[in-house]
Amino acid sequence: MSVTSPNHTTVVPVERVEPRTGPTLARREPVHAATWTWEPSERWVRGWVGDLAVVDSRRPVLVWEPGAKVPEYGFPLDDVRRELLVPGEAPAASYYRPRTPARQWFDLVVGDRRIEAAAWTWDVDALDGFIAFTWYPGVLDRWTEEEERVFAHPRDPRNRVDTLPSTRRIVVSDGDRVIADSTASVIVYETGLVPRYYLPREDVDWSALREISRWSECPYKGEATEYWAAADRPEREIAWSYPEPLPAVAAIAGRVAFYSERVTVEVDGIPVGSA
Repeated sequence: MSVTSPNHTTVVPVERVEPRTGPTLARREPVHAATWTWEPSERWVRGWVGDLAVVDSRRPVLVWEPGAKVPEYGFPLDDVRRELLVPGEAPAASYYRPRTPARQWFDLVVGDRRIEAAAWTWDVDALDGFIAFTWYPGVLDRWTEEEERVFAHPRDPRNRVDTLPSTRRIVVSDGDRVIADSTASVIVYETGLVPRYYLPREDVDWSALREISRWSECPYKGEATEYWAAADRPEREIAWSYPEPLPAVAAIAGRVAFYSERVTVEVDGIPVGSA
């Protein structure tokens, strides 16, 4: 199959050409160290309960557990409201992190509000004097770096998220039904992840979708508060949107992306993903 897109010549699908991997040339892979690692950060980081900054640090460190892709902030003890912390138990349900057992969990008591399992210390002697706070939704009220609200987990300084406008033809199908067809996408390229194609709403067949109640948050893109399932299978989530993304990815605001793992996404006639 070949297609012709605006501003394009006919696109003929071809196999990817790759160098020969061997002793003199290895494919570069993401580096997830097998040991504990850290690096300093210059960001001003605050964690809030209401209007109270229970964490206020201009000298945090980023800490990666062995094999972890995502870091956590470690805060010097003098940069947190230690008088509000009391020893507690591990959370009843697993948080995203820590992945390794903590040395001590702490509850956070602010007025008559007790926030269980809000913070922990690592069971690593070299990290004595530092404490971590969970960013799990619904624990602290919000986090900020400088004056920008941040989400989910600290951002890896080596992770890139690029948004590029594209005239490639993107066709999304669910079985035999075409549910989106666009030559005006914004492609999101994020380190270590497959590209995502954000399409204008007018290029989506809305009769094929059913809105569902769901939300998620991403440290690089913000809060996705619109989700859709296939109209005939409401349990099968296939699309999402960020109505008000973070400024760095403002180009995707209101656009719709589809899971290439669950529906067929073709880029200039070439299927991508694994649906």
